[in-house]
Amino acid sequence: MQVAAGLLGEVRARADEIESARRLPLDLVRKLAEAGLFHSCVPARWGGGERSARDVLLAIEAVSLADGAAGWVVMIGATTGLLAGSLPDSFASEIYGGPLVVTGGAAAPLGKARAVAGGHAVSGRWPFGSGCEHSDWLVGGTVMGEGEDAETRLMFFAREQLEILDTWHTGGLRGTGSHDFVAREAFVPEGRSVAIGARPREPGPLYRFPLFGLLALGVSAVALGIARRAIDELVALAAGKVPTGSRRNLASRAVLQRQVGEAEAALRSARAFVFGTVDQAWQVAARGESLPLEVRAELRLAAANAAWSAARAVDLAYHAAGGTSVYDASPLSRCFRDVHVATQHIMVAQPIFELVGRVALGLPTEPGAL
Repeated sequence: MQVAAGLLGEVRARADEIESARRLPLDLVRKLAEAGLFHSCVPARWGGGERSARDVLLAIEAVSLADGAAGWVVMIGATTGLLAGSLPDSFASEIYGGPLVVTGGAAAPLGKARAVAGGHAVSGRWPFGSGCEHSDWLVGGTVMGEGEDAETRLMFFAREQLEILDTWHTGGLRGTGSHDFVAREAFVPEGRSVAIGARPREPGPLYRFPLFGLLALGVSAVALGIARRAIDELVALAAGKVPTGSRRNLASRAVLQRQVGEAEAALRSARAFVFGTVDQAWQVAARGESLPLEVRAELRLAAANAAWSAARAVDLAYHAAGGTSVYDASPLSRCFRDVHVATQHIMVAQPIFELVGRVALGLPTEPGAL
């Protein structure tokens, strides 16, 4: 999925505006929507792109290279669109039928549902609602029932049903507008939700990818784009910067050359692991088969490895650039802050390595963990 060079150029040019506003400008959101980026995972029969997993990740990576926060917002909107493949037709059409509709939300099961006539009254507060200010619909993980009968579902809320709290004051990914959002006895009609891990209604290979697996891969694609930007910025800087006390430019230093080489190796090897694993999983899904546990574990391992390898590449570039990196005006400063927020996402955080290790060792894992 190609993203127009002109659109990527505009995203890059407006990075300071995105950062200072702590959200994407609405006119830029519209342009990203018109490019089909938010609907890349929506089924074709609802007007979506229904792209391959590889295409979706390449598009997220490309936008993240221009600006990490914009790439993150595209990632959230795109991966949430995967839920259109599991909703009943009436709600899939209502929510995703418009070509410029944007969805987002948070999967953490922080909501509680109370049965009422025709559906449920839901209350809860969810942090990390990336893009919530421009989303038309938001999902919130919600617990239904009690004890052994409890079930977690992703409830769809219309934007006007929710209150957004101004909580997103962070070191990195400032432009994602990932505020808390609150529901207070919001009515969700029966069927306007998706059970986590439910069998999708759509038959295409994209919908055989687990929601959390694709989300983790999306996070990794953001980190890969940020790391590519950091290395490119360092290379450009090194050609012209002459460090204090030196007569040669930064690029002439052997230590800088080694740092660039190490950063490239960390980034490219991690990226190859991601796309190699995704392509293999796609072949399984294209045969109409469900992804086995081992394949799902490998997708999560590739995603977590990519996020942390990207952070290492950014760290190398940041430190190699010297004092230039500490200023907000330096793209390396933003890359450093952004990538270290990305690594904290639960889908790629350090415990993922333990989870995948359990699978490799033949030990039991929590149902639905992968």
